[in-house]
Amino acid sequence: MTQALDKLTDAVLAAARKAGAEAADAIAVEGRSVTIDMRGGTLEQAERAEGIDIGLRVLMGQRQACVSVSDARPETLAALAERAVAMAREAPEDPYIGLADPGQLATPRDAEGLELCDPTPEPTPEALQDDARAAEAAALAVKGVSQVQSASAGYSWRAVHMAATNGFAGGYERTDRGLSCVAIAGEGTGMEREYDGDSRIFQADLRSADEIGRTAGERAVAALNPRRPRTGAYPVLFDERISSSLIGHLLMAANGAAIARGSSWLLNRLGDQVLPEGMSLIEDPHRVRAMNSRPFDAEGLPTQRRALVDKGVLTGWSLDLANARKLGMAPTGNAKRGASSPPSPGTWNMELTQGDRSREALIAEMGTGLLVTSMIGSTINPNTGDYSRGASGFWVENGEITGPVNECTIAGSLPEMLRRMIAANDARPWLSRVVPSLLIEGLTIAGE
Repeated sequence: MTQALDKLTDAVLAAARKAGAEAADAIAVEGRSVTIDMRGGTLEQAERAEGIDIGLRVLMGQRQACVSVSDARPETLAALAERAVAMAREAPEDPYIGLADPGQLATPRDAEGLELCDPTPEPTPEALQDDARAAEAAALAVKGVSQVQSASAGYSWRAVHMAATNGFAGGYERTDRGLSCVAIAGEGTGMEREYDGDSRIFQADLRSADEIGRTAGERAVAALNPRRPRTGAYPVLFDERISSSLIGHLLMAANGAAIARGSSWLLNRLGDQVLPEGMSLIEDPHRVRAMNSRPFDAEGLPTQRRALVDKGVLTGWSLDLANARKLGMAPTGNAKRGASSPPSPGTWNMELTQGDRSREALIAEMGTGLLVTSMIGSTINPNTGDYSRGASGFWVENGEITGPVNECTIAGSLPEMLRRMIAANDARPWLSRVVPSLLIEGLTIAGE
């Protein structure tokens, strides 16, 4: 399939040259997806989507424009190119834009060895329906579950191909197989909702429908009859399901675009300690069967394994070409883009150093505090790192869980929180962000 997209991106670039483009790059994304939703043992919704997106970025000197279409006919591609060139001529100048030099480009230019596409046949709608029905039944079998809000199964396939006038051409395919269940326990105003789910590249790796449904039901029942915790300063243990959000805030602050704008609390902190000593944050875009793996970025640069934080010390930013030029640094192969947008920096697979103790051991050691399993809202000052989020979970007394809590707020200074983290050893290794449960002492909890 990528061979057909290869010819398509070549045709787009040829149209751009004919329209007078000085330089250009093109991206073509073809995909299809199927989603099945079950409710009450019957089919509630079934969706199937197929389509293609074609994006063209044209550069005229230091001006650029991006245009996209979903029609591959030659006359449409010609109109696409003419419009992009006309828009680029009217765009404001940007001294930092430009394609990569040929010597910067990635080799190889496919995803061989990364196992991003399951070669087994696409699941039938009936098979997806059976999985969703089984997950719902498993949740309803849990004592205390009153209903299942949704049980969903899905499959998607996507092929991506990129080409540019600097000589780059490359592409790959990827698949995704997902299953999820949302269970509700209790009745009336005392109802509580919880979920479980899994998403994998390979069908064979997906957790069973029975396990997902049962886990969703058990979590919902455990959340019944919550109370508000006491206001005060307590240790907070961020469960592995939501702990990656803390690392997500760090990644946003280390984004090269935020640094170039001067709107990050990490500004001027290269070489500073931002995590506990001995804790590293490793980016590895070449992990096998990982959702965010890829051989090259959206500008054709090679992706690479690197330590964003090495033994607690911040070592760099996530950079695309333009922001690297603004900062006078080398790009890191972290450019992302959609069909209708220019490249911007992002991140790939991330892994935080795990600890040597289980989540249960950290609960036993924390004394009195909060185990957070769900978070809502977000108030985080990007310039200072001031942190405040709504939370729910379980209260811990004398190292033991005593019951569910909700309607509370956690507040603190994110830079200080990150430096005081204690990691458990329960991270799921197949996720794109491999982050274990994280214990932080002395956070402010606003409850009753």
